[in-house]
Amino acid sequence: MLISTLAFTLLNAAVKYLQVFTPYQLVFFRSIGSLFFTIPFLLKNKISMVGNKQKLLILRGVVGVTSMLFFFMSMKYLPLGSAVSLRYLAPLFAAIFAWVVLKEHIKSIQWMFFLMAFIGVLIMKGFNTQINFTGFIFILISAIFSGLVYVLIRKIGTHDHPVVVVHYFMIIATLVGGVLSIVHWRTPEGFEWPLLLSLGIFGYIGQVYMTKAFQGAQTNIVAPLKYLEVVFTMLLGIVWFEDLYNFWSLLGILLVITGLILNMKIKNH
Repeated sequence: MLISTLAFTLLNAAVKYLQVFTPYQLVFFRSIGSLFFTIPFLLKNKISMVGNKQKLLILRGVVGVTSMLFFFMSMKYLPLGSAVSLRYLAPLFAAIFAWVVLKEHIKSIQWMFFLMAFIGVLIMKGFNTQINFTGFIFILISAIFSGLVYVLIRKIGTHDHPVVVVHYFMIIATLVGGVLSIVHWRTPEGFEWPLLLSLGIFGYIGQVYMTKAFQGAQTNIVAPLKYLEVVFTMLLGIVWFEDLYNFWSLLGILLVITGLILNMKIKNH
């Protein structure tokens, strides 16, 4: 999980650094880079790329690329750590969607933890002048669609191999990112090429090692470590991009992460 969080941290930092490119172009390079891993894996293991739940796989891909696109768009307006921590509201929205769509039960105490996370968001937006309103809306949209992704993956279940699910996502994201970036295409120069191509590598490593972590230990032990990504990203943002965090923004981030971790602990107990 530490390797996974470091990989996602480097991915976030690279996206922030590459804001001279449109979000569509960043989505394109992020996705096409991962296809270099998913295609050989599926071919080597003789796993069908078509999948079994095609409609759900396509819907998961569309919802996923929407979340990714708005996340990349928010990076232009928000400090790195704030964007990542706000995107982690996705489990909150996922729980609500699962409650409505899948009829999953939510314990009373979970609502209290959700309220804690929501108060954290209000504190971050209300007391931190660095939280731009446009970026705030973009990251909330990203978190909502990311929450929908969780529900769709649950609906797909074990009917399709995890790499097939990721493969569909990457193909759809490559097509969407490629088509939308045609009009505003900016040809990379020099060091920008390896940095853009690294997006897919960091993303794939992050996904693979996160999966390995969940396969090798109990969810309630491993999952909270995922939130170290916020800490790593904040530190990198302070050093690399000179991001600033006041007391209220740090308190807000702490409430968001604490609320979500406590919810996870109760849910998986």
